[in-house]
Amino acid sequence: MNMDLCELSPAYVRSIAPYQPGKPISELAREMGLEEKAIVKLASNENPLGIGPRTRAAIDASLAEIARYPDGNGYELKLALARRHGVDMASIVLGNGSNDVLELVSLAFLGPERAAVYSQHAFAVYPLATQARGARSIAVPARAYAHDLEAMAKAVDDATYVLWIANPNNPTGTLAPADELEALLRRVPERVIVVIDEAYNEYLRPDLKSPSVKWLKRHPNLVITRTFSKAYGLAGLRVGYALAHPSVADVMNRVRQPFNVNSVALAAATAALDDMEFVARSYAENLQGMKQLEEGARGLGLEYIVSYGNFITIRVGKAAEVYKRLLRRGVIVRPVANYGLPEHLRVTVGTAAENDKFLAALAASLRE
Repeated sequence: MNMDLCELSPAYVRSIAPYQPGKPISELAREMGLEEKAIVKLASNENPLGIGPRTRAAIDASLAEIARYPDGNGYELKLALARRHGVDMASIVLGNGSNDVLELVSLAFLGPERAAVYSQHAFAVYPLATQARGARSIAVPARAYAHDLEAMAKAVDDATYVLWIANPNNPTGTLAPADELEALLRRVPERVIVVIDEAYNEYLRPDLKSPSVKWLKRHPNLVITRTFSKAYGLAGLRVGYALAHPSVADVMNRVRQPFNVNSVALAAATAALDDMEFVARSYAENLQGMKQLEEGARGLGLEYIVSYGNFITIRVGKAAEVYKRLLRRGVIVRPVANYGLPEHLRVTVGTAAENDKFLAALAASLRE
């Protein structure tokens, strides 16, 4: 066969560079001949505490029904979320992680003649989801690594139908103030769907959280996305959700796969939402771990971007080389050159012992 079947795909799909996840522990163990239990993975912003006891019990109980299809409407989880946020169940869209929900926005509102606005250094899924629909990307330069919301509002053109905001942003950890976010919502045309991705919301101090859910009543073009992968510890089960105007949620549900959230994930997320003690512990330990990593970076004379998530992005110079040296020492972090940050490494906040191991390995890697 002479034909390259790849060429049958649209050019905008062929040009996509696939998302690069954090290196798995098992892969590094094989490559370096290391013991898996000796490896520290601080590459994927996972919760080092695992999951809470209520969540584990719900997972165990759900296994008895594993041969049945899940509730395609996710009634129990939607009911719990509606009560938590004070919204109508018709305003909730469930997803296979919030990543899936972001894709649903692009499926519902983007296409070849349309455009989306996002910031430089913003979460990689925004350009990927935009490009996969054949839409045009409008990347707005960041200001001090953060979203320049005023410039983003100005960048909206007649073809723009989606504006992506991560708050806090991954991988920089920067946070946009609530008043600036609301000013942007007032400024952009109502036909532009404004997505505020709040994956790290549970790690914010209460006084720094935006009252974004209250904005839904005033701004029907607002979509808020959240996840159970971070503070709730359910990264491996993949469950997230969007809060939106019922008509926006309706369109997103039309392009959603019928059983996009599995039954174990539904049960786990419903229980996790109730386990506020575990979330409070995750928040408190993250604050301690962040302080530990910031002090460690300062002790090594390294700059870092002040972060409001459960990770910190540190400027180490020759990041690709330092990353490899850390791998040889059994520590996995995240290089972020693909985000336009070739001198930085992103490091998830781990347990105190994991953070110590990373800092010792980093010090040795910088001396090497």
